[in-house]
Amino acid sequence: MGPIHRAMAVLILAVVGLGCAHQGRSGAGLNPLGVSDMKAVMRDLWSGHNFWIRNVVLDHTTNNRKALDFAEKAVTANAKQIANVFTPFYGEAATEQLFALLVKHYGAIKAYSEATVAGSKSLQDAALADYASNTDEIAAFLSGANRYLPKATVQGLFAAHGAHHVELINELQAEDYGHEAETWQAMQQHVYAIADTLTTALEKQFPAKFPSVHIQ
Repeated sequence: MGPIHRAMAVLILAVVGLGCAHQGRSGAGLNPLGVSDMKAVMRDLWSGHNFWIRNVVLDHTTNNRKALDFAEKAVTANAKQIANVFTPFYGEAATEQLFALLVKHYGAIKAYSEATVAGSKSLQDAALADYASNTDEIAAFLSGANRYLPKATVQGLFAAHGAHHVELINELQAEDYGHEAETWQAMQQHVYAIADTLTTALEKQFPAKFPSVHIQ
């Protein structure tokens, strides 16, 4: 089983397990999801976010339309998977709201990639402004849902995440593959920080949904 399939398998177990816990006493006989399991789910999904967006960017630079179409669908599917992890905690309406925000998040990055290929500074600036606005929306949503996710913390995490995407796009366009490889490593480590921050906040807000071993 490949890493993507393993991630999906873990995700399914996570959502099913948390969904049962969310239903109340009827799920008392089931093992709750461990914090380490949730951390693994979050890390795999955010790593997938990076992977598929990089594919989109690379397909823009090479004008591979068939591969681009596949990668764009995968980005959207991944965003839905990330949002679905939050369903047992906040419900379907909040999940759809988060999904919409993640789609806008990707849209701004995609727009920057397209503007870079086109060589348009004005369109790049517009895409960056959209990304900043979306970052504020995501931070407001997450901080409003969970008091353990301060708005400034979320803004900082997503601002740095966006900066990594911008660096990677510019480096791929310039065929600067050595620095792009370094940027890739940095952005992978950073999305682990995003994933761990979200996991820790959920564990603090909903301790009953997790075993007694907590993240330190």
